[in-house]
Amino acid sequence: MSKNEQKKLYTDKIYHVFSKSIFKFKIFRNTEEFDRMRELIWFYKREKPVIRYSSFLELINKDSFYKHNLSDNRDLVEIIAYCIMPTHIHLVLKQVIDKGISTFLSNALNSYTRYFNFKIKRKGPLWESRFKSVSVDTDEQLLHLTRYVHLNPVTARLVDAPKDWKYSSYKEFLQERTGEKSICNYFNVLDIDPHQYKEFVNSQIDYQRELAVIKAKFID
Repeated sequence: MSKNEQKKLYTDKIYHVFSKSIFKFKIFRNTEEFDRMRELIWFYKREKPVIRYSSFLELINKDSFYKHNLSDNRDLVEIIAYCIMPTHIHLVLKQVIDKGISTFLSNALNSYTRYFNFKIKRKGPLWESRFKSVSVDTDEQLLHLTRYVHLNPVTARLVDAPKDWKYSSYKEFLQERTGEKSICNYFNVLDIDPHQYKEFVNSQIDYQRELAVIKAKFID
């Protein structure tokens, strides 16, 4: 992987993208706010939504509208994996069209900023400068990256196991998400057996927690 904060992001390349709130402000505090960000990720991955997100929220039958108006709309990015944390988000994205990642993130993050600021009656930016990105160059790197992303809530000791965190794509990888749309498309880049992937992720919990402690002591 190579650092890529301000450089051009290339189409058909995969990137680990992450964005933090300013001053480590907790911007996802409850189920409503986590679900809002998740739906924004799903909604704004498309190049030209035919209606504004605020209007989409008012629809009675969102599934029908999606099927007839959004499903054929060209994507800006393919979402391979994600994890929404209280103060930041991790996304593993494949850029589908030129400037797709930048456009997607601008739309999704700005929409959440407007929602959050209105909700708590504040003004100003919500996110720390420009998003950061790291290119993913091999299948092995990609597989390990998804594990790192899915273990974030466990590393932060928000939950004991990745399956207990509702706001990531981990259960999509295990094919266990029920009652909600899957928003990831990893099938073209990763060949995953759900049972083996579960073991692969859980085998790293203690090690990743140890690394987090070392980083907190000597880097942060």
